Amino acid sequence: MNTLRLFDLAYNQLNKFPNPNMFVTKANGKWEGVSTSDFLKLAMETSRGLIALGVNPGDRIAVVSSNRVEWNTMDIAIQQIGAIMVPIYPNISEADYKYIFNNAGVRFCVVGNEELFQKISNIKDSITTLQKTYTFDLVNNAHHWLEIAALAGGVSEDEVKKRSEEIKNTDMVTIIYTSGTTGNPKGVMLSHNNILSNVLACQPRIPADQYSRVLTFLPVCHIYERMLHYLYIHLGASIYFAESLDTIGDNIREVKPHVFTAVPRLLEKVFDKIMAKGDELTGIKRKLFFWAVELAEEYDVKGKSGWYHFRLNIARKLIFSKWQEALGGEVRAIASGSAALQPRLARIFLAAGVNVLEGYGLTETSPVVSVNCLKNGIRIGTVGPLIDGVEVKIAEDGEILVKGPNVMMGYYNNPEATAEAIDAQGWFHTGDIGDFVEGKFLRITDRKKEMFKTSGGKFVVPQIMENTFKESRFIEQIMVLGEGQKFPSALIVPNFSFVKDWAERKGFDLRSKSNQEIIENTTVVERIGKEVTEFNKKFGHWEQIKKFELLPTELSVEGGELTPTLKLKRKIILEKYKALVDKIYSN
Repeated sequence: MNTLRLFDLAYNQLNKFPNPNMFVTKANGKWEGVSTSDFLKLAMETSRGLIALGVNPGDRIAVVSSNRVEWNTMDIAIQQIGAIMVPIYPNISEADYKYIFNNAGVRFCVVGNEELFQKISNIKDSITTLQKTYTFDLVNNAHHWLEIAALAGGVSEDEVKKRSEEIKNTDMVTIIYTSGTTGNPKGVMLSHNNILSNVLACQPRIPADQYSRVLTFLPVCHIYERMLHYLYIHLGASIYFAESLDTIGDNIREVKPHVFTAVPRLLEKVFDKIMAKGDELTGIKRKLFFWAVELAEEYDVKGKSGWYHFRLNIARKLIFSKWQEALGGEVRAIASGSAALQPRLARIFLAAGVNVLEGYGLTETSPVVSVNCLKNGIRIGTVGPLIDGVEVKIAEDGEILVKGPNVMMGYYNNPEATAEAIDAQGWFHTGDIGDFVEGKFLRITDRKKEMFKTSGGKFVVPQIMENTFKESRFIEQIMVLGEGQKFPSALIVPNFSFVKDWAERKGFDLRSKSNQEIIENTTVVERIGKEVTEFNKKFGHWEQIKKFELLPTELSVEGGELTPTLKLKRKIILEKYKALVDKIYSN
């Protein structure tokens, strides 16, 4: 069995290929790198400071921050003295913070900025175990995180090394609280080996090496991005921190990354921007643009005729090369996860020579179970072949069951939920429904808990429908509902910027109107109705959306309607828009 621990990866990088730009951050308009040796030096001082503070093996330390090199430094510092890192999303509610801190018994906390410091300060009196909060930013009346490293003088490096030598590969390294769509978050306990087995199994699937530049912007507190950080460290690649989601386009053009990760929502927004630019074209340029997009919609990795590829090569030279330039011009792969990717979008990006590789996993599986990749094959509409060492079995009811070294140790302080999730044979029950395509490529068809029956006893699978309807450029977000009702219906958030552009082309002005006025505009409602009718044709009669209501604001994490990984909190959305749902079904 593998004896490596996660923190060993950084030391291996120092020994094998020390990187002057291990982590790179943009400060005052310039990208500035931190070397492997400087990174580990500060991590060591922080570890010594933590011991001086009285941190013992097994103590829980929370880190609440957006992505930054200090996060990773703190992670290694906590790990190598046997304490447990509890990473927490910076955009959850105070009630969730309170629950997580108390459930985990957090002793110390490090937060990113003043806003987060205030959030934790507001609830600190209701967390009996919390002794002190530190900040990465300089914040008035707060302890700066470098105060921890300043305590290092009282503890030798040998003391840290002694502790790290006692840490086993099978020991717990982190508790990650999953943002469930219902109930309180559950603390997923992961060992060094859980995550490391995933790092090593994913290595052949990611086209990166010690000379690669990778861009990071998905939250590193989520296991998906965090596991990839360890993989990048293992490979010796340079990790660049995007400034924010608003600057992502500029950062991609500046860094010219070889690899980055994305969620479908981001790829949808990138695609919408590209299409909006296409709409602005006129004459032959416009014709060529839409000819290329239509050609891309027919793409299939399993091969097309020589005549198709001849035309595709022309489209790539004339049109798609510009798409590639917008993504920096050097992208080898974009790893997409966390939610289902529209097959149409995957098809178009792959045709354009942009390798979007969709994968699947859960926090409980550290996280990757399967992923499409350039070496093992790609099938559009699937989440790819299984990674090495992981087994999947499809239960009688279609549920995907997973077994392997990546399956969690269990839920912290929650033996009942653990027993419910992992059966006596060691199979983890994912709650997802799926099957295999060609006996090799895993396909997710729905969440077990989200399928519903109409009053006529017919099953409806909302996720597949929602993904299909989102192919419409008029629809930004959609939730299909109708459990126990005579027919399915939907709540739809229009793509307001596209609707305004469309209205302008049709000769009427919506730019000065509020979102509420736009959704009350009968021409807009009729046009979206046309889209619904068109997409309904792809589904059985019993599945088709018979009625819909438009929402004036986007569903968001801050609004409480989405989990931090952007999944719909259906129950909360139904409660929030109860009046609209009642209106749909009142007759």
